[in-house]
Amino acid sequence: MPDRDETARLTAEEQALIRALRPAMAALMRAFDEDLRRAQGLSHAEYITLMFLAEAPDRTMRLSDLAELVQQSPSALGRTVRRLEADGLVSREQSAEDARSFNAVLTDAGLARLEQAHPTHIASVRRHLFDRLEGVDLGRLATAFRHITGTG
Repeated sequence: MPDRDETARLTAEEQALIRALRPAMAALMRAFDEDLRRAQGLSHAEYITLMFLAEAPDRTMRLSDLAELVQQSPSALGRTVRRLEADGLVSREQSAEDARSFNAVLTDAGLARLEQAHPTHIASVRRHLFDRLEGVDLGRLATAFRHITGTG
């Protein structure tokens, strides 16, 4: 990467991007949440909690690890898991590796509920995100985001 003066003023294009980023992300999360709530009676946080559990080995994950993936505080994730647990979509069990920790386990009903909600989420993501990124190199954008998060 070329050497840059880290304190140089942002270009107008850079300023426009940084000012648009946070409101755009907030608008996307609100739109995904509204679509899922309206059509499926699930919040976006509940949906992604089910999604990450479905992808986990044995559909089980430590609550602290799940909170990090879902990007919720442990207490917020606890509320999300309690709602899902009340609906029979998730169960909580003590960790076999660490008696101080608890795991969230996706139930068969939770997997079925995730599969039911999946088409709504896909349609929402296409409508609110991908349909608005026409002409953008999605591979380069994904790579840039992975670099930002340190995962790529």
